[in-house]
Amino acid sequence: MTVAVRPATVADADSIAEIYNQGIEGRVATFETDPRTAAQVRDHLEGMGNHVALVAVRDGEVVGFAWTSPYRARACYSGIGEFSVYVGRETRRSGVGRALLTRLLADCEARGFWKLVSRIFPENTASRLLCRSLGFREVGIYQRHGRLDGDWRDVILVERHLAGQPTME
Repeated sequence: MTVAVRPATVADADSIAEIYNQGIEGRVATFETDPRTAAQVRDHLEGMGNHVALVAVRDGEVVGFAWTSPYRARACYSGIGEFSVYVGRETRRSGVGRALLTRLLADCEARGFWKLVSRIFPENTASRLLCRSLGFREVGIYQRHGRLDGDWRDVILVERHLAGQPTME
């Protein structure tokens, strides 16, 4: 089955909230513990400014989403997007995450972003492999970065410079 990736709209808020809540429940993708409502997702989508929000659609159903958020408030960081990719349980490991992240990279580059970054739990092997396969590099570990369900968790930092931008290599 093929997947189509398109810009997210407020009409996708229910599906995005459902998929996000699956990620929250799974405890391997986010420090968030409170489920998201469709209203919260709508508010987020409406306030994104220059940032990118995408959904993956298969057979007419939203099966994943990706978006960027500001990395930091200071103007010097305006071209850095912190990204998230979530895929519904039933469609994980089927190419949906790759399709979303590939399109996210292109759309962010077109909007003038020079870098994408994220934080990934070390045991989230699928996300780490996806990022690595699309040219992200692991640049460090924040040890004991936050608590999740009372346990300290580390996160791995990933980054990718977008085409035409300087790299450190």
